[in-house]
Amino acid sequence: MKSKRLILSVSLVLTAVVNALACTNLIVGKNASADGSTIVSYSADSYGLFGELYHYPAGVHKKGTLIDIYEWDTGKYLGKIEQARQTYNVIGNMNEFQVTIGETTFGGRPELVDTTGIIDYGSLIYLGLQRSRTAREAINVMTELVEEYGYYSSGESFTIADPNEIWIMEMIGKGPGVRGAVWVAVRVPDDCISAHANQSRIHQFDIEDKNNCIYSPDVISFAREKGYFNGVNKDFSFADAYAPLDFGARRYCEARVWSYFNMFTDRGNEFLPYIEGKSDTPMPLYVKPNRKISVQDVKNAMRDHYEGTPLDLSKDFGAGPYHTPYRLSPLDFEVNGVKYFNERPISTQQSGFVFVAQMRSDMPDPIGGVLWFGVDDANMTVFTPVYCCTDKVPVCYTPVDGADYITFSWNSSFWIFNWVANMVYPRYDLMIDDVRAVQTELETTFNNAQEGVEAAAVRLLETDPVKAKQFLTNYTNMTAQSTWETWKRLGEFLVVKYNDGVVRRMKDGKFERNAIGRPAGVTRPGYPKEFLEEYVKQTGDRYKIPE
Repeated sequence: MKSKRLILSVSLVLTAVVNALACTNLIVGKNASADGSTIVSYSADSYGLFGELYHYPAGVHKKGTLIDIYEWDTGKYLGKIEQARQTYNVIGNMNEFQVTIGETTFGGRPELVDTTGIIDYGSLIYLGLQRSRTAREAINVMTELVEEYGYYSSGESFTIADPNEIWIMEMIGKGPGVRGAVWVAVRVPDDCISAHANQSRIHQFDIEDKNNCIYSPDVISFAREKGYFNGVNKDFSFADAYAPLDFGARRYCEARVWSYFNMFTDRGNEFLPYIEGKSDTPMPLYVKPNRKISVQDVKNAMRDHYEGTPLDLSKDFGAGPYHTPYRLSPLDFEVNGVKYFNERPISTQQSGFVFVAQMRSDMPDPIGGVLWFGVDDANMTVFTPVYCCTDKVPVCYTPVDGADYITFSWNSSFWIFNWVANMVYPRYDLMIDDVRAVQTELETTFNNAQEGVEAAAVRLLETDPVKAKQFLTNYTNMTAQSTWETWKRLGEFLVVKYNDGVVRRMKDGKFERNAIGRPAGVTRPGYPKEFLEEYVKQTGDRYKIPE
């Protein structure tokens, strides 16, 4: 019976891992960014995840206080740990000192999952944020927690950043009942960009460079003990040992990193054979971009579907008549005994929330850290500014009215953005320009307002720090709520304009009426020429009109 329970437990963990293999982190070093900020992004892409903005208030706690740990993915109770004496304000995935943590799950060797551990990867993120003032401190906190309480999850890549440094830390457990984890953390050079997307990306690392590489003492010896590696230390690859590459890791995961590198370097063609399975030489962990990258550039990169590349999803029959750059899950399918796959781009419909974190060392922390936050699909959302000092969550970013993944609310941004997106997906080419116009107007307004808002906050901070933080919290709430209102109106507009497969005529930004005030006639766009040609090819003379 014991072995059956273990098999069932491992099976549940692996199922969770498969469902979680969907996140993307993009990274920009401070000397590679347009404004000198460090920039990281994260999309929490998992069916079942409700998109909301988390908040953990700062606090001082009595020695010996215990807190309950629940698995982030499932809500399962895992155990108790001791609370820190002092914790810091955390809004979303950024704390009051601008420390930001994101993740992507790579899974790795299933036999290394420890179902007896207390700390899962999600809890590790938010515990790390509550207890750390810098990225390096967060690495220490996170690794000490799993050493003391055990690591419950499968293999994980973390982005750990502050205004001065960005680190990628990869971690995996040691197997059932074995406390702790093996891990390595590598600092991304300031003039470089990097990314990870559900596949371990740290291969060889410099074990002598203590300033830019930190690792568990047994990261290599444990691999030898398990038979994962038998070479000399300098040749050790964390990825090869703990997360051997397969087709899915290459095409579904590494391809997203390739697309990001392809956007901002001249090395896309060099790396493409690796993605296509024609080369086994992996991409570097980080590369130098060919231009400075802005926060808005990263927002736009999070909306990518391989447009304009050989992997473009909008250019084949699967895109349908209106060239939608989305595919329904699962990623693989079988026809007549032959297995096929769909591409998996950076932007995907199952996102719960996304963010682009902007961290600036030349500004006071309450003003320097901005979590540009959105719910649902990055391509179909609006990134609103959330300042790291915020201590009140906008109502629209909460489970308002009892909203969750299966409970709709008109007051929930998650559901309003999903409502609009699901109208657009089937008729993408027809409708996306209307969405993009409103999206661009809102984001441009927030971008243009940033300098003035922050200048006002700086002046307040000099005289009344409490009022300055209140001002930025109020601004955070105002932009989120106004975006929710605007997007709701957009949805109402789209229902009217595209109802029943036709398009209502417009003039001067309003729906057109005739001379006596009645709604003007509609246009009937029908199907694109190439789709009709394929339609006739598939149906032959069935629908041919007799002469």
